Amino acid sequence: MKIEITVPGEPKPQKRHRSFRLGSRISTYDPSSSKKDDFLIVCMNSRPDKPIDSPINMELKFYFHRPKNHYGTGSKSTILKPNAPYFHTSRPDIDNLQKFVMDSLSSVYYRDDSLICLLSSVKLYDEIPRIEITIETL
Repeated sequence: MKIEITVPGEPKPQKRHRSFRLGSRISTYDPSSSKKDDFLIVCMNSRPDKPIDSPINMELKFYFHRPKNHYGTGSKSTILKPNAPYFHTSRPDIDNLQKFVMDSLSSVYYRDDSLICLLSSVKLYDEIPRIEITIETL
């Protein structure tokens, strides 16, 4: 089985869980939970009939919008500079981007993200920001 998903928009990272004290009790919450729900809603069209329950290979491509300084100025403002980078090397970190996607799709696309045995990811620049996800059973 092979599933391919494209989610439009700037990739968002997983935020760190937060803890708070309520009297003598300490509780935690996930500040990314509403964004994960929104992300999952966009992905629902290509979900499998039942969650995958076998080893998975996942490929993630995170495309970020290019900043203005990657382009020339004046009449060349639409032309990409020859030294403009291809890879996105600034924040957010790739591991936080991966975790956001894997947690968002867990229990709908696959039983648990522990089933992901092979994982490849890349952060790139492009005119159209998006996330391309490929999920394949091994």
